[in-house]
Amino acid sequence: MIDDLIDRFQAAWTGKRRAAFHECCTLDVHYEDPLCDRPLEGPDDVGDHAAKLWRAFPDARVERTGARLDDGHYVAAPIRVAGTHRGDLPRLPATKRAVVVHAVLYCELDARRELLWRVRAFYDVYDAAVQLGLLPRHGTLSERALLMLRGFGLRN
Repeated sequence: MIDDLIDRFQAAWTGKRRAAFHECCTLDVHYEDPLCDRPLEGPDDVGDHAAKLWRAFPDARVERTGARLDDGHYVAAPIRVAGTHRGDLPRLPATKRAVVVHAVLYCELDARRELLWRVRAFYDVYDAAVQLGLLPRHGTLSERALLMLRGFGLRN
């Protein structure tokens, strides 16, 4: 049951159908991830957020990467999101670069244990930005130059 629910939630992220979030989330679902400007409320907000992924990464895939841990009320689900940045976003033109992001979904189920009520995705935004060519890799001259520009000086 829980595996099926998380599978449906993952499929909703790549299915390009906003209504799919109504099938796996409560009407008052609360969703957060590092790219949200604010916590999202309701499956329509989550669907609108997913539509940004669909535009920017039309070939996006979400895959299970390990065992899901649950106690019947809370679920931790490791995933991998992969795709190529082919679509423009506000203030960010398509880079045409591939990105692979490992994440963990931390979810709370509703009282009946049938739908997702709270979901938070944890992942490394800096690593994704490096893969897209937006930020320098750690330990590079570019990173040191960026730190100097920001007033941090040279560091070993």
